[in-house]
Parts: sequence; structure tokens; C-alpha cells
Amino acid sequence: MFPRACGSALGLIFALACATPAPAGIQPHGPDYRARLPQDEVIYFLLPDRFANGDPANDRGGIPGDRLDHGFDPAHEGFYHGGDLAGVTARLDYIQGLGATAVWLAPIFRNKPVQGEPGREFAGSHGYWITDFTRVDPHFGDDATMRALVEAARARGIKVYMDIVTNHTADVIRYRECPANDCAYRSRADYPYTRRGGVDGEAINEGFTGANFDRLTRPDYAWTPFVPEAETTVKVPAWLNDPIYYHNRGDTTFRGESSLDGDFAGLDDLMTEHPRVVAGMIEVFGDWIDRYKVDGFRIDTARHVNPEFWQAFVPAMQARAAANGIPNFHIFGEVYDVDPAQLARYTRVDGYPAVLDFGFQSTVTDLVARDVPPDRLARLFSADALYEGGEAGALGLPTFLGNHDMGRIGHFILTAKPDIGDGELLQRSTLAHAFLMFSRGVPTIYYGDEQGFTGDGGYGGARQDMADTRVATYADDRIVGGAGEAFSTTAPLYRAIAGMAALRQADSRLRRGLQTVRFAAETPGLFAVSRHLPGRPGETLIVYNTSTTPVTANIEVDAASAGWSSSRGTCPDAATAPGSLRVTVPALDYLICTSEGVP
Repeated sequence: MFPRACGSALGLIFALACATPAPAGIQPHGPDYRARLPQDEVIYFLLPDRFANGDPANDRGGIPGDRLDHGFDPAHEGFYHGGDLAGVTARLDYIQGLGATAVWLAPIFRNKPVQGEPGREFAGSHGYWITDFTRVDPHFGDDATMRALVEAARARGIKVYMDIVTNHTADVIRYRECPANDCAYRSRADYPYTRRGGVDGEAINEGFTGANFDRLTRPDYAWTPFVPEAETTVKVPAWLNDPIYYHNRGDTTFRGESSLDGDFAGLDDLMTEHPRVVAGMIEVFGDWIDRYKVDGFRIDTARHVNPEFWQAFVPAMQARAAANGIPNFHIFGEVYDVDPAQLARYTRVDGYPAVLDFGFQSTVTDLVARDVPPDRLARLFSADALYEGGEAGALGLPTFLGNHDMGRIGHFILTAKPDIGDGELLQRSTLAHAFLMFSRGVPTIYYGDEQGFTGDGGYGGARQDMADTRVATYADDRIVGGAGEAFSTTAPLYRAIAGMAALRQADSRLRRGLQTVRFAAETPGLFAVSRHLPGRPGETLIVYNTSTTPVTANIEVDAASAGWSSSRGTCPDAATAPGSLRVTVPALDYLICTSEGVP
């Protein structure tokens, strides 16, 4: 839901949400483009630095010195490799040919080029170490480059989603007590805001109750934070340079309150309960909507921010998008948890329209890589009722098979089956993508999976260069379907995914249809679902086989679904009996059968 109508007495936060869009900038392109719902999309997620180098002149971001200054070292997996927004623009035809209709860009904001203690330095090539929230990182281009990308994408009917961060900034703030930048977390109970250095310490911030932030004037309740002289004005907007707007409690343990208030390995954790931070973040990211008319936000580290922040921020972004003529602005948060109850909480309490479906990722990986019975997936889907909006709400959940933090589906299969042959590896990878493309949710393809990338998993091991890599640990990776030329449109998985996307586009049930589980084997074997549009006749039946032998079975269908046709594979042309369809599914394969529901 949106906040109250623009023009009401809303205060600073809602005034920012309802700001009139700037007259200059990118304008919407046609009603059909804007009318697509989030579940109509196929998302392609990429890291600009690892995708394509469209302008070698910006490889060092205009920063002099060596790699510890500018962060460019294409032979090191943790540094910049030269990819940029111009490279993405140049490859939009490749993305569109895959069947993707939306591009999700890893953060493109100006980052701290390099951070980390001596001997453990890494670069901000991934984009999550932001210093300037208002500008494009010069390693990736500038305002004109971003504008050109968005215009080129929209000319093709491709939406652009931005990856944004509100939980933290780059690591700038230091603590005087910890020269090695390794301060442990100090809790609110042991180090309350109203005492300096512990419950027995000097009284500070007199009268602060946790809500009256005008009384919070000193940030040295747990540690003594300071900003190094060379970086006192490095953050933009300028208010971000004041330590009072951060928790300053030391590194998170990812448990309890530290999950909300702790620093991620030193990254400066914003005090997102502070009204100035709420208003500031609404202003910052609302401006990106105004300037570029982007179509959605993926929000990083959503679970590490207090619910009240999201309850203000999400409707403010929806209102700003609506004011810019973007009715279906897609917002989805990263909640790194496989439990659907935990995921659903963020749609019920925090107000997220959708969250990334880590439960789907984990379960489908278990099915195709570890031979877990398909009834596990049925149990996952039975929890869809927990999400805000129930089963219809679950249609907007972005589903995925792997990402830049955990690894790729090819890696998971190889880890579970290190002796697997090339043919079976391709079969299992293709089957995983079929689960992704035809189950409920918004399929999200991680760049390079369509080229058969596998990688070593974990942080850094799944961020390969799409072409001409100089990283030894990337060059020796096994490729699903065999290695070919860079950006090949004939690679086996590219062709398979493109074919799936075409089927999905042609059948609105596969995009917008509610889902009914029809069969779920208790050993590796068949999993069947129907997709149907409420109030309209007919159904589309998808039957997957996770076993290594063909399986024949009777699958329950609607009694009115008498006549059938094949969308993929070989389906019977008629029901075996009212309410039953007999199918045979090859090993590690799937069928798609359609009925218009004519008795």
C-alpha cells in the first residue's frame, strides 16, 4: 500500500516520497512495457564488472596509482576486472535472445575502491561498499552511460532493476580501541546508549529513550568511533559522514540483536531506526527513480534492518515510482534464509512485496543435485499461504538456482556428484532450469549459468568473467555442455533456457497462473504441478522426472481437462479418464501438457 495521498501533511519522509519527478530524464515507453506484472518477467542478474568491458578507458576509475589505489587487477578474483555499463549495453541483444525481460544490475554506486587490512585487501568490484549513493562508480561509467543503458534496454522492452543497499556503507569509521579494525560486538544491555563504555560509565545522551533521537548526541557509548582525516568528507550525501547515524557497536555475530546493529566485517552499519537515516535513504533512492525511471529495486541485506524502516521505505518507493508512471515497480529483498516462514515474515511484518526465494533455491538444488525426493518441494510450496497475499502473492517471489555469494547450480551438482559424466551434468542443469522457469515465481538467471559456468562456489568463486578471464581459478572451471566462444548463443544451456523462456512467454498460465501440486514422489521420480488462471478454463501441466530412468504414471488433472496437446515433450491427446492423465517422462527430463478445459 502507498502512504497517504501526496499533498497531505505527511512530514519530511512522505514529502520526499511524493516529490514531483524532475522534468528532465528518461520517460516511460509505451503502455505494454509498463503493464507487465513482476511475475511476467524473466530476470537476468549480472555483475557489471564481470560481464563485458565496453570502455577500457574507465578500468581504473580515473584513479592514479597501483591496484591498492584504483582496485583494478583482472588476474585477481577480488579486484576490478574492467566490466562496465557500456559493456552491458553492448550485450543487450544477447540478453534479450536468452528470453530475459529484465536486467538486475549489482550495485553501480561509487564504492570505496579498496578496503581491508594489509595483506587482506579487496576491491569494491561487486558494488556493495558504497561511499557515494548519488553517482555511478567511475569504474562502470557515469550518468550518461547509465542513461544510455536504460534507454537501450527500454527500446527492447527490457526493464532495469537496481540493486540497492540501505543497511551499511563502505568501511570508513574506525574505533580508537581497535587499531586492527577488529572490534567485537558490544550489546545494548552491556553498553547502553546512555552510558560511556558500559553500565558503570559516564552518563551521556541524557534522556534518550530509543525514540527521541534529538537526545542522541554522542556516538561513543560502546566504542569510540572516528573518521580518518583523509576520509572525513568521502561519503555522499554529506550527512553520512557523521558517526551519530551509525550503530558503532563492532562486528556482527549474525545472531540476536547484532544481526541488526553490528558491522559486517567492518562495514559501517547505519542506524536505520534514526528518522534522518530513513528520510535520507528515501531521498537518495527516490532520486534514482526520478532520474532514470528504473523499474525495480533488489534490496541487499534486508533482514539486517529493522522492520520500521521498511514500513516507511517500501511504500515511499512505491509512491515515488507511481508518481513517475511506473505502476508495477518490483521491490524484492534479500533475506538469506531457507525457511518459508522466515521469508514470509518480511512480507507480512516488514511490508516487502516480495523476497528472494532462498527456500526454492535450496530445495531444487537438493532435488537435482542430491537426489532428495520431490515431495520436499511439495512441502515448500504448501507454505505459500504464509506470504502476504497467499498463493497469489507467492507469484512475485524471484526464484533462482545460485548467486554471487553462494555459488552456481553447476557447482552444486559437481560437488554432490564429482564423477558425473558430461551428458548427465547437462541433463541435471537443464532440469534445474526447467524447475526455475515453469514453477510459480519470477525466474532469475544468474549471468554465466547459460554458458555452463560452474565455478568453485562461495564468495568470489562464482563471479567469473564472461570472456577472456585472467583468473587461474576461473580458467580451469568445468563447463556444462563444453566450452565455446564467449557470449555464445549456441551453447546448450543458452538454447535450452531461451526455449523455456519462449514457452513461458507464449502461455500466460506459466507466468500468472496459480499453482497446484498434482504429484510428488517420495523417492527420486515425478513431480507434477498444474498452472491455471482463476476464473478461466484450462490448465497447463508440468511433469518433471528427477530419476535416472523413465517413469510412467497417472497424474490427477481437472475433470474438465479432457483434450490435451504437447507444448514440450510427448503428451497424450486425451485424458485416460475424467480427472486423470497418463504420461511417460524420460529420465532427468520434463513434459509440458496443455488443456483448454473443454469436456
